Amino acid sequence: MVSAVWDAVKRASGLSGLLARPASTVRSGATVPPPVAGATPSARAAWLEQTLQEYVTTLGPQHHRSIAARNNLAAKYAQVGRRTEAISQFERALEDSVSALGEDDPQTDVIRENLAGTLDDARRYEEATHHWLELLRQREQRFGPRDVSTVQARAGLATAYRRTGQLDSAVTHFERALADDPDPGGERVESLRVGLALAHRASGRFETAAQQLRMVQAQRMRRLGPRHPDTLSVQLHLGRLQLTAGRFAAGTRTLEQAYGEALTASDDPDVRVLTMRLRRELAQAYRAMGRERAAAALR
Repeated sequence: MVSAVWDAVKRASGLSGLLARPASTVRSGATVPPPVAGATPSARAAWLEQTLQEYVTTLGPQHHRSIAARNNLAAKYAQVGRRTEAISQFERALEDSVSALGEDDPQTDVIRENLAGTLDDARRYEEATHHWLELLRQREQRFGPRDVSTVQARAGLATAYRRTGQLDSAVTHFERALADDPDPGGERVESLRVGLALAHRASGRFETAAQQLRMVQAQRMRRLGPRHPDTLSVQLHLGRLQLTAGRFAAGTRTLEQAYGEALTASDDPDVRVLTMRLRRELAQAYRAMGRERAAAALR
């Protein structure tokens, strides 16, 4: 999921041409040697901290290289799970970028998306919603509604709306993102349909949700095959949904089919995890149908 999916840290590399230079190229009284190959994440974070400090001292906090260095440090914090510090640094980088470069600068755009994704990861969805909404507004103005980056921002906003219980707004934006996506047969559309299905499910529209999941299942069957983790995962979602809707026979069949495929591909570690989850769900389905012997066989 675009956001269920989060790729904000990956977008840190999107600052090509704007990334901070190695500290050894900055004119100052001292330089910070880069970490050696294989350095620990904490060592790399320490290097980025020192690099940022040197840029701020030498160039000032609102120089574009200082802003990029702060973004890079925040991205590293996010990668190693230091979310509170990451958010603080992204917020400062965004404030400086808006002030020095403007809201429509590409660097501001990347930092805001990084911040929104990190807030999502920290489950601070109300705050994330504000930034996804601003990203969408900026990208619609600059690139139009059908640009990939605009669709991604709309998907991020839709996901934030779903997570904050604004389900009608979530459905509206997921549907608009699907309509605007320039690659209707691509992987992103699959993720959008899963997000739309989750929003419909939360609204109690189980059959509409199931329709979306079945479309994703069919597309992944063609693209990836029946034993791929992504295919099995959407079948798990579909089976759970059918059981929640009271369609026990259909849900059980879906889970049985997925479980059978998973057993033949258990050498894949991701499939092994899904196999255990499918096994538990299938046992619960059997119990709900009064098939205690079948459920006991899965213990």
